[in-house]
Amino acid sequence: MPETLLTNALLVLDSTVERGTLVLRDGRIAELQPGRSHAAAAIDLDGDTLIPGIVDLHTDNLERQVMPRLTARWPSRSALLAHDAQCAGAGVTTVLDALCVGDLGFDSGRVRTLREGVADLDAMLHTGLLKSEHHLHLRCEMVAENVLELVDQVIAHQRVRMISLMDHSPGVGQYASLDRFRLMRRKEGQEDAAIEAQIDRLTAQRARLRAPNRRALLARAVPLGVALASHDDSSAADIAENLADGIRISEFPVTLAAARAARAHGMAVIAGAPNIVRGGSHSGNVAAAELLAAGAVDALASDYVPASLVEAAFRAAAGGGVTLPAAVALVTLRPARMAGLDDRGRLAPGLRADLVRVRLFEGLPVVRQVWRDGERVA
Repeated sequence: MPETLLTNALLVLDSTVERGTLVLRDGRIAELQPGRSHAAAAIDLDGDTLIPGIVDLHTDNLERQVMPRLTARWPSRSALLAHDAQCAGAGVTTVLDALCVGDLGFDSGRVRTLREGVADLDAMLHTGLLKSEHHLHLRCEMVAENVLELVDQVIAHQRVRMISLMDHSPGVGQYASLDRFRLMRRKEGQEDAAIEAQIDRLTAQRARLRAPNRRALLARAVPLGVALASHDDSSAADIAENLADGIRISEFPVTLAAARAARAHGMAVIAGAPNIVRGGSHSGNVAAAELLAAGAVDALASDYVPASLVEAAFRAAAGGGVTLPAAVALVTLRPARMAGLDDRGRLAPGLRADLVRVRLFEGLPVVRQVWRDGERVA
């Protein structure tokens, strides 16, 4: 692969931002040089900001592409390509596709999405057609009747980098407010009687299945050595249970108390980037900006909008609470380390040349170019 020089860029380094030149060779960052290069082949970035490729630990965007409308299912492989293009265009060079394992009756099509998504990924991984590097994040619905059957079909996949344990039962976690749960089901077109029956069914199902399914999932996941996360923690008691079970990541805690408890006990905390961009949680939970101000965030994930990551990082820095290098690390270095990917996430010699060129337009970060392994992908 020929040498590439990217010059006249603001390089976001570990703790500083410096104007300089990046030399790429054989898919790696070969050198960082101060100032502007006068080599004829150097690519002038016009003073734009250059950050490492973004690493997204959790995105449901593939599911969104599969179901762009409530009653319109899109062909699976086309959906994967659309999802991949959106990730690359947003500067996400490494993505953990978060696929739901287990169905509570909200969306039975998710089982099909899981199976087809994994099959499509297998078929396309080595074709050179995917712009971003894809891995798997298995979101295991602990209280689902079919979670163990489904997880046994995919847990040994070589691309699994993260497993999270979820409980989307009414009355707990994200759905702690039953009124909010009812409102969401009404928006889906359900009648009140059916909603109340669903609440009763899932409450009984949770009492019966949560404990044994949790034990069984942990017995399968812990020996794999992949990142293991809890989901929607709401209290210090949730954190204590997770710690006792060997879980070291709290993903999308729904209260400040839970996030603080996680940090106090050495757990990493992932917050939602859309929460920062929108100025609050779409489901009425704690604002990610509040967690960030409290020093209770280790990484951001896109959740459902890949483009939210770069915007959230620059917004966090503009807010004055964190420096730009620290904010960028929330979407690059720190998630890379959580996923066990030590060859990316920083602008440093020897690491992968995963790069994102960003220009600010009236404060809005716009992704202009993206490189993965030294090759332009967007």
